[in-house]
Amino acid sequence: MKQVRILGRDIRDSFKSVFRNFSLSLASISCITITLLVVAISIVLSINVNNFATLVEKDVTIVTFLKTDTTDEQIKIIEAEIKDLDNIESVVFNSKESITEEFMEASDTYKKIMEEWEEGENPLQDTFLVKVKDINYIGETAKKIEQIEGVQVVKYGAGMVEQLVGVFEIVRNITYGVVVALILVTAFLISNTIKITISSRKREIEIMRLVGASNINIKIPFIFEGLFLGAFGSIIPMVATIYGYTALYNRFNGQLFSPFIKLIVPSPFVYQTALILLGIGIIVGMFGSWRAVRKYLKI
Repeated sequence: MKQVRILGRDIRDSFKSVFRNFSLSLASISCITITLLVVAISIVLSINVNNFATLVEKDVTIVTFLKTDTTDEQIKIIEAEIKDLDNIESVVFNSKESITEEFMEASDTYKKIMEEWEEGENPLQDTFLVKVKDINYIGETAKKIEQIEGVQVVKYGAGMVEQLVGVFEIVRNITYGVVVALILVTAFLISNTIKITISSRKREIEIMRLVGASNINIKIPFIFEGLFLGAFGSIIPMVATIYGYTALYNRFNGQLFSPFIKLIVPSPFVYQTALILLGIGIIVGMFGSWRAVRKYLKI
């Protein structure tokens, strides 16, 4: 119980110390706020870039053309065999009649030509639209489908898809690397700012040592002070992320430049990002305070 009271007192004193040394605290909070805003922007951009890449990958389809003399019974067998393969996400049958209707609706020229076709003269082929779970293995999956009896040919953009996957992988690695680098830079800046703040209070720490305070009793209030500085510095970046991104999403109707580039839905993304920012601020604030007291003040 005594330890709880001591801990409560340390937390209270740390909170008061933030306002007692307001000018120094303001410098630390400002540094945390600015750097976390940069981190927030980088996280939002990286997540949306990766979301766009994922959506494009999921939209890649293996178009499976069936032989013209394939019967309804054979079509069902082919569909079952495709679904039994590994890496199959979905299989959708598209009959040559429905393909004809789509062409006729899309163009008056096609409509005039196709209306002249007699029953049984449709030269188009029935197809299956196949989507895979892992696009990295789309080539292997396409080869397996092509070997099924009744399948004439498969098309999925061979070569171009593999290049696209490679580009997206590079983009993902770059965005992740940028976010990690910014977080490390943020940690360095915040840590050094807090160290300067605590170093200026060296006399206060020396007095605490003279009255017999142990090392741990000296460190704990400063660590909690770092926690509060990190939490206060995270407020503006958190609010900017939640309301700023939500406003951006609503302003552009969930897309950027074109319907092809979709933004990630704000909820729960913005709240998760806000918690990450809060966590970074608190952890770095506590670590910076601990490091400053331990290393620079030689406790």
